Amino acid sequence: MKKIGKKVPFYIENEVAVYRKRMISINKFITFLPILFLAITLNAQDSDAVTFEMNLSKDKLGINERLRVDFAMNKDGDNFNPPDFTGFRVLMGPSQSISSSWINGVRSYSKTYSYTLAPRSQGSFTLKQATIVIDGKTYKTTPKVIEVTAAVDKPSDEMTADDVADESLHLVAEVSKSDPYMNEGISVVYKMYISPAISISNYQPLDNPKYNNFWSQDIPVSRPDVKNGTYKGKPYRYVILKRVVLYPQKSGKLTIEPLSLEVTVDVPTNKRDFFGGRIYSQTTKTVSAGNRTIDVKALPEKGKPIDFSGAVGKFDFTVTTSKTVLNASESLQAKVQINGKGNLKLFQLPEPSLPSALEVYEPEFEESVRTTLSGTQGTVSNNYTIVPSFKGKYPIPPISFSYFDPNTKSYHTLSSDEILINVKEGPMSANTATESSDSAGKQSVATGDQFNFIKLRPNLTEIGQNYFFGSTRFFLWLLLPLLLIPLAIVFGKKREAIAGDVVGNRIRRANKLARKYLSKARKELGNKEPFYIALEKGLHNYLKAKLKIETSEFSKERIASLLDEKKVDPTTKNGFISLLQNCEMARYSPFSEVQMQQDYDGASEVISQLDKQL
Repeated sequence: MKKIGKKVPFYIENEVAVYRKRMISINKFITFLPILFLAITLNAQDSDAVTFEMNLSKDKLGINERLRVDFAMNKDGDNFNPPDFTGFRVLMGPSQSISSSWINGVRSYSKTYSYTLAPRSQGSFTLKQATIVIDGKTYKTTPKVIEVTAAVDKPSDEMTADDVADESLHLVAEVSKSDPYMNEGISVVYKMYISPAISISNYQPLDNPKYNNFWSQDIPVSRPDVKNGTYKGKPYRYVILKRVVLYPQKSGKLTIEPLSLEVTVDVPTNKRDFFGGRIYSQTTKTVSAGNRTIDVKALPEKGKPIDFSGAVGKFDFTVTTSKTVLNASESLQAKVQINGKGNLKLFQLPEPSLPSALEVYEPEFEESVRTTLSGTQGTVSNNYTIVPSFKGKYPIPPISFSYFDPNTKSYHTLSSDEILINVKEGPMSANTATESSDSAGKQSVATGDQFNFIKLRPNLTEIGQNYFFGSTRFFLWLLLPLLLIPLAIVFGKKREAIAGDVVGNRIRRANKLARKYLSKARKELGNKEPFYIALEKGLHNYLKAKLKIETSEFSKERIASLLDEKKVDPTTKNGFISLLQNCEMARYSPFSEVQMQQDYDGASEVISQLDKQL
């Protein structure tokens, strides 16, 4: 059967084919739209998700290397608690960095807390979870395992700021003599050698030596003076931090404990700031002078005098009197004096042996001694007051003094001359002057007028009797409560007025808080990060009190607008904004102590000007 109909022109068939293809493409696009929308929605949800991660610079390191730990989050949070870093020592941190940007209308935010750690020993250690509260929820990081191996050698191009500080900073204890005799003075000078490649911004002692079994005398260092020198053949700068003179008190091997310091080191990097200045990387390094062993030699027993009392050094010995001719009941001064260089404070002076007819009082000790790096030198003496009771001639026998000279390695004995005291006028004693001369120290002393009888009539007066009742004090205490009533009423009304002034109390509290933070900033001068944090808080709380705005409104543009509304002059306004900018820049740039002092003075001046204008 033959189909009857008209033939469709070819151009109509082509248009139908094109139409069908377009419909197929549209159907595919309509099918793909929900999938594309779902992907965009999921991406937006992912961008809003909170992330809190712990990142390590390396998970395997040598015991002589440093580890950097970063705790990063994509939203700001509160109550950040790091792990306890078991097995590591915190060298620096936490240092805080914030990054915020807008790209195609999408805000990107990142906040990081960074720590620099040094391992304490070899082994495998686990850094536990850190926590932070973001939008009312607590987020935790994943614990990570770190392996600490033996010390490793690193190429110079991989050296960090800590490695540069290790090689460029040295604390040395220079001992003048390592094998002294007992009681022979030695000096210890603590020097910190600093390479020209780094600079020091701060240091503080961690552990001061105690010098057990030594008698010690510090020589104060009034002002550290930087000098040029060499260390192991290389040019270095050095500064003397501590000087001490030691006298060993026992023989044998004695240990001098080390001096330890925590030093803040500024290490230059290859980066430069916007103005072309070199950017410094700051690190904290603990340096120690190390233990020093002193081999102390005992004093020789051969040739040691009987009267040797422990004097070591080089001395002169004299015995003098103020006069040799006098009358009975008059007094004279006898001085036993030793001068020279050695352990002047560590031995006893010899005592004179005087006849019993001479009354001797307790001596007065005098000391004129100075301590230098070469030892202790000067003069020590005992001054005796002597009063003769009877007429006659009384000899003061010679006195001997022995000491050991470490230079000659031998003992020396010095003796004084005999001194004859001639008492011309006075009562005669039971023994003659000649007998007293032949038997010094064996005379009997006559009573004479040396002692008086006890007074039988002391002429005492009766002590007066005072009664409290009916006295002036009694009536004053009686009327005192009545006088306090008006004062209590006035004080109560004043307290009520202050309590009712709600706005004024809020302003006073904010002003007090601002003064508190400025005071804290003054205490933190020299410590960059705590200083600028305290300064920024002080400025913010001051504005909160004066302009009655909340902390969330604090942006530099908002502050500038509010100050313009209050008709604050541009100089004061720009000074305030500049201080806030310095507080922000201080987190990323090195600031000197001079700049900190200038910012603190500027804050005081700006607040004073704002008080006058607001």
